[in-house]
Amino acid sequence: MTPHELLACWEEQQSAYVAHRENRFEVMLDVLRLHVPAEPAVLDLACGPGSITGRVLARVPGARVVATDHDPVLARLAELVLGDRATVIDADLAEPGWSRRFTEWRFDAVLTSTALHWLSPRQLLGVYTELAALLPPGAVLLNADHLRFGPEHPALADVSARHDEQVRRAAFTAGAPTWDAWWALAGRLPALAERLPERERRFADRPPQPLAPLAFHLAALRTAGFAEVGTVWQYLDDYVVFARR
Repeated sequence: MTPHELLACWEEQQSAYVAHRENRFEVMLDVLRLHVPAEPAVLDLACGPGSITGRVLARVPGARVVATDHDPVLARLAELVLGDRATVIDADLAEPGWSRRFTEWRFDAVLTSTALHWLSPRQLLGVYTELAALLPPGAVLLNADHLRFGPEHPALADVSARHDEQVRRAAFTAGAPTWDAWWALAGRLPALAERLPERERRFADRPPQPLAPLAFHLAALRTAGFAEVGTVWQYLDDYVVFARR
């Protein structure tokens, strides 16, 4: 299996866990195209194998993209797929000061998808605060992720959970790989397999974090110093959060 084939499997696998995933990206790209300069500098935050970066480069001619992830396997796959079209940098968003790796760039936008829920609420506020300090006035942040309904919305939480389960079941029945199956495929690629032990070491002591609801994200962005915050897309408990510096 080639890196590009493995990326295609990643896209299929992720779409099993995120309904209408392409709609997320369409909205993000529309905001990017309509709000930022014609040839923007973009930071793909927690980039995984480069899903956002690939779409930005395909849809926004002249865009310059820096992609970052702390997962050594996914970051290496991004390097293999993107080549010299983007710069891939290792940075750990859970560690204060991570943004110092990016001060040489002046970004017009930061895009991230299905990633920041791995951070604790405290770490998330720290990331937003560092981004606010990094970005110039007018730059935007777009964060696409599941922001689960809390106990005050039991019916919505139930409908969303049942919908997610139906989407997954249909996708897996149609042949989409599960999360574990995708990682088994990744282990067959020598350039990635050699990084699996380092991945296990980096994430061994990072248990799942309590999920931060939409209200927390919006409040944290305001606290961090963003001038305008809101949402530009929602499907059940899946959102694209917008923030302008």
